[in-house]
Amino acid sequence: MLIFKKLKSFYLPYKKDFFWSMLFLMILTAITVVYPIILQLTIDKVVLGKQFDLVPWIALGFVAIMAVKGVSAYIQHYLADMFGIQSVYRLRNALYEKLQKLSFSYYDNAKTGDLMSRLTADVEGFRFFLSFGFTEILRFIILVGISLCVMFYYSIPLTIATIAALPFLSVIVYRFDKEVHPAFKGIRESFGRLNTKVQENISGIHTVKSLSKEELEIERFNEKNGDYKDNQLDTSKIWSKYFPLMELIGNICVVALLSYGGYLVINEKLNPGELVAFYSLVWYILWPIMNLGFTINMFSQSKASGERLLEILEAEEKIVSEGTGAVKKINGQVVFQNVTLRYGEEEKAALENINFQAAPGKTIGLIGMTGSGKTSAIQLISRFYEPAAGAVLIDGRPIQEYDLKTLRSHIGVVLQETFLFSSTIKANISYGRPDAPMEEIMEAAKRAQAHDFIMELPDGYDTVLGERGIGLSGGQKQRIAIARAVCMNPSILILDDSTSAVDMETEFRIQQALREVMRGRTTFIIAHRISSLKQADEILVFDNGRIVERGKHEELISHYGPYQRIYEIQYKDQTKQQSYKLQQGRWKHGGKPKGKADIGAVSLFAGPGDR
Repeated sequence: MLIFKKLKSFYLPYKKDFFWSMLFLMILTAITVVYPIILQLTIDKVVLGKQFDLVPWIALGFVAIMAVKGVSAYIQHYLADMFGIQSVYRLRNALYEKLQKLSFSYYDNAKTGDLMSRLTADVEGFRFFLSFGFTEILRFIILVGISLCVMFYYSIPLTIATIAALPFLSVIVYRFDKEVHPAFKGIRESFGRLNTKVQENISGIHTVKSLSKEELEIERFNEKNGDYKDNQLDTSKIWSKYFPLMELIGNICVVALLSYGGYLVINEKLNPGELVAFYSLVWYILWPIMNLGFTINMFSQSKASGERLLEILEAEEKIVSEGTGAVKKINGQVVFQNVTLRYGEEEKAALENINFQAAPGKTIGLIGMTGSGKTSAIQLISRFYEPAAGAVLIDGRPIQEYDLKTLRSHIGVVLQETFLFSSTIKANISYGRPDAPMEEIMEAAKRAQAHDFIMELPDGYDTVLGERGIGLSGGQKQRIAIARAVCMNPSILILDDSTSAVDMETEFRIQQALREVMRGRTTFIIAHRISSLKQADEILVFDNGRIVERGKHEELISHYGPYQRIYEIQYKDQTKQQSYKLQQGRWKHGGKPKGKADIGAVSLFAGPGDR
């Protein structure tokens, strides 16, 4: 019951519905126990006692009781459902809110399909128990309690003889619960893994088909599905083992009742009507006890679901808002002081002893091999992670002193992996500023070189995108993401390889447009193309989590080092290709390049130190 105690804040606000539901449940259950009493009166008074004048009164009483039972059943079921539905509404909102607050480090290890399973199947399992399970437990207690009272009234010896085997049933029920709870937890976990597999397959269906790996995916799904099946079969074995024992004990009670009860009737120590009523009352005890396995089954499922939900609710929020949020403007000065970052306590440092300073309005370029620490560095600026050592300062203040919402509202981020919502293009661009006027949305799109292709779409800015932007090319999605960042009018702009999915010519136009956008803003550009960084005020070269070089483009290519090696790798072949094209143009057109295509190719790469 510890799980329900921890989750009580979600259902206690609706305790009034629960109270009234239980009140009508007591009325409903009490009326149920009246049936055997009416049967006993009919047999002993009317049939054997020949008091036929009681028939109309018994009939009217029975009709009245049935009417009260019908009304009580309606109210009880409605209020019980209200209790469960409203409680789970609060719980689901709390879970979703918690997921929004959890830091990136939580999602680094979480599986999307498993989280979806928890917010759907586990939440629904918990709701079913609140609406129906609690009711069944209380119905069992009330029905057994009232039935035993009536049975003791009829005959104390017969009641004791009938229920003598029930302590053994209690032991079996206890052992059943101990085995079935871990089994149901295993079912929930295997279902989460199955859900994750389906989600990953659907998300990566293009990759699966392009590599002809359908059979491999079917095999992997069969493995997960088989694991889910095995967990269900294990639970079925537990059920099959204990339920016949419960039924056996129930039948022993019935045999004891008929044997000893018949003896009492023969010796006129018990009336025939009382024995018949006694038989009905025994089943009011035995059926709930025999169905107790189902109730425990439901309780175990809800307990397993509650444990999985608590894992989310009790997950540590490593990034919490500690500031006051009073800052109205951020100028954009960013300072890293001896910063070290580890994604896990025992993992190798992703960043080690990083120091640099970005003055307001300056552009900082970051380059290096994949996994060198570039993205890790810029993620600290938005406080997606906390440094293990050192400090990150913005405008001279540690970022922990800023309110998270305030801090991130002044930072525009374009991530390498573009994500667009299943909404209109207008809503996607204005996501960071929902109140942005249409003129500013269009201006942001123009600066990101997205306006022209948007206007070619059927509904322009009102075009509804498919899931994750399906229907647009990678370059188009990236340009919308850039427009989204520009629309925020941020003090700090972060471009994480944001032009990697566009062609050279579009990249050049975006860079030209972004120069105007970047004016007055502190900008961080992560890129693998040196052409994207040449205009930066300072370039930081990362390697194995350290800054190994820094300086302007002209300075870095003037001496041999990591940057110069990258430069040679990128431009050696390109320079040969340009020379070849120019030479061909001279041969065919009297020493002149063929046209704008060749001139464009040169202009994209030409710059100080390129020749």
